[in-house]
Amino acid sequence: MSQPQKTSSGDIPPPPRKRGFLLAALVAAGLIAWGAHGHSERAARAEETQRRQNTFVPKLRTVEAKRLEGPVSLTLPGQTEPFATARIFARATGYIAERRIDLGSRVKKGDVLLRIAAPDLDQQLAQAEAQLGQLQAQLLRAKAMVDQAKANVNLAQVTNSRTSTLAGQGWASKQNADNTQAGVLSQAANLASAEADVKVAEANIKAQEATVGRLKALTGFETVTAPFDGVVTARNVDVGDLVQADAGSGTPLLSMDRDDVLRISVNVPQNAAIGVGPGVAAEIKVPQMPGRTFTGKVERSSVALLASSRTLTTQVDVPNPDRVLRPGLYVYVTLAIPRTGAPTVAVPAEALVFNQGGTRVALARDDDTATWANVHIARDKGTSVEVDQGLSGGERLILSPPADLKEGGRIAPQPDKPTHSAQK
Repeated sequence: MSQPQKTSSGDIPPPPRKRGFLLAALVAAGLIAWGAHGHSERAARAEETQRRQNTFVPKLRTVEAKRLEGPVSLTLPGQTEPFATARIFARATGYIAERRIDLGSRVKKGDVLLRIAAPDLDQQLAQAEAQLGQLQAQLLRAKAMVDQAKANVNLAQVTNSRTSTLAGQGWASKQNADNTQAGVLSQAANLASAEADVKVAEANIKAQEATVGRLKALTGFETVTAPFDGVVTARNVDVGDLVQADAGSGTPLLSMDRDDVLRISVNVPQNAAIGVGPGVAAEIKVPQMPGRTFTGKVERSSVALLASSRTLTTQVDVPNPDRVLRPGLYVYVTLAIPRTGAPTVAVPAEALVFNQGGTRVALARDDDTATWANVHIARDKGTSVEVDQGLSGGERLILSPPADLKEGGRIAPQPDKPTHSAQK
């Protein structure tokens, strides 16, 4: 059996155990070094982030707060109405003899619309006029009787004077003197009666003249004329139709509207009603007429607000000479209401912040630092609001301020585009 050969001490390998420990130590040292390097890099990045945060200046959009001193524009819905409407009924009973208009006809004031044939009414007028002539003849007769009675009185007075003189001289009896004196009284009574008959005849004539006048007025209604310039909006009769006088609760002969001027009724809310009065300018727009604006003025209002809605019923008159507008249109009315209180400041809605501190806005100072101001909203107009406390106008408002914006924090103001400015 052969013996293992011995090697020199320099060629003897280290024990396997010592080699494993050395490898593990090297791996551990590498891991520790790699971990220390990563931790060092993370610490450096954190320090850099902290430094950037401390030195970061946010770029924020700003817009100027505008002081509003002109009238307040308020847009409300409304409906056009004719300036005047007439439902024409018959005042004379008869048949429609002539019709000169139809639906949609435009007429002038005084134009003949219809003619009514009323023979019964014409005969009543002729009879009344004949009776008036009879009464006038009776008046003439009564006046003649007055003249006759006056002559009789004069004769009786002369006879009485003569008889009284003769009786005093003894040439006539006392009885004759008494008789002539009684004759004077009798003739005076006849004269008074004749004068009363004249007054009765005059009163009868006045009564008959009133009857004739009434019948003439009724015969005048046989011709139906237009009460104003306008358009016929309804026609309910035709030639040959029978119409009854004074049937005000039935169907009218026709209806008319005056449309050279239109009225628009709008309900103004309480917060704007104080400044609404005659003369306030108004702009009217019709959805079906884009790009066209009509102008008018407030002419009248109900003065008192409706208790159910707290609104003021207001009427705007709009000239309509070319008849483009029609009654019954749905329109938008923009009123230029004068301001009754202190001037307000327009603020875009995106500049407002609502939190536990109340309603606030962020302002950009001249030194490019931010500050906060509490405001009070006087009027909310959707995309913008009007504030009456906290701002005086001219301040630079920060739009959409970040939640972590601190008092006195540095910012980089960026002027916003005009489209973001608050509307008046």
